[in-house]
Amino acid sequence: MKAVLCKAFGPADSLVLEETAAPVAKANEVLLDVHAAGVNFPDSLIIEGKYQFKPNLPFSPGGEAAGVISAVGEKVSHLKVGQRVMALTGWGSFAEQVAVPAYNVLPMPESMDFTTAAAFGMTYGTSMHALKQRAHLQPGETLLVLGASGGVGLAAVEIGKALGATVIAAASSAEKLEVARKAGADHLLNYSEENLKDALKTLTNGQGVDVVYDPVGGELLEPAFRNMAWNGRYLVVGFAAGGGIPALPANLPLLKGAALVGVFWGSFAQRQPQDNAANFQQLFAWHAEGKIKPLVSQTFALAQASDAITTLTQRKAVGKLVVNVR
Repeated sequence: MKAVLCKAFGPADSLVLEETAAPVAKANEVLLDVHAAGVNFPDSLIIEGKYQFKPNLPFSPGGEAAGVISAVGEKVSHLKVGQRVMALTGWGSFAEQVAVPAYNVLPMPESMDFTTAAAFGMTYGTSMHALKQRAHLQPGETLLVLGASGGVGLAAVEIGKALGATVIAAASSAEKLEVARKAGADHLLNYSEENLKDALKTLTNGQGVDVVYDPVGGELLEPAFRNMAWNGRYLVVGFAAGGGIPALPANLPLLKGAALVGVFWGSFAQRQPQDNAANFQQLFAWHAEGKIKPLVSQTFALAQASDAITTLTQRKAVGKLVVNVR
């Protein structure tokens, strides 16, 4: 099979497209013929050896895929050959085939195509878990989404609206904010031009925001936390800004009566598979109703997978990027 391979930890331009041996499904796995693969920030970390998981070299990056099951392991009974599915792979999706643990595989809705399915799982799974299980977001509360034009940010905007929140979308340009507006954001905040503290005070009538969804990290952490409402929840989702992990004065959660809450969807999906499955049933229902829809701004051929990762790390992506494998 053809696969994009990481042979030594390094930047995206060091990846190579080669013929390699096809994987074989173990007893609790399925073998997936990959049609499309989503591009996500962890892909850039895993190829540089900076992610919490370090696969043995060589390996293919690509943490999520959509395709057709071509084989099932002997212990797998709920999935069948020929099924159209979406899968959380961790790595391996930038290849024509990938073996995936069966608990990380979900049947695709009939109405969903492979490109949409490849852009759906990680972003919506992460944002749903963050806002439902971690933030317990309630109707009428105020949600601030940082990095609101990215894949997980746009998903958080849509899910926040579906859950009945007032959503403030924050991003670094008017063009990015326009995308968030189309996704349903109630208020727009350009943090490259506006003072975050002053803007949030005005937008919330001095009350502060109930929930902050932060996939960016960086210098916005402290000012955003300082503008939270009493009993607020600050969701630590990721660190796309780069430049190191930001710190927070420990007295701020005390003074605000607020919580700093970690979000690790991949671990949640493994530890609480029934809750994760219930989340996706709701997400699929919202998708069918037109309340949520992934924005795939660019697609790439398999040979261009390194370009896709570079586009993401340079923060040039709006919405989701997808590699079309077949």
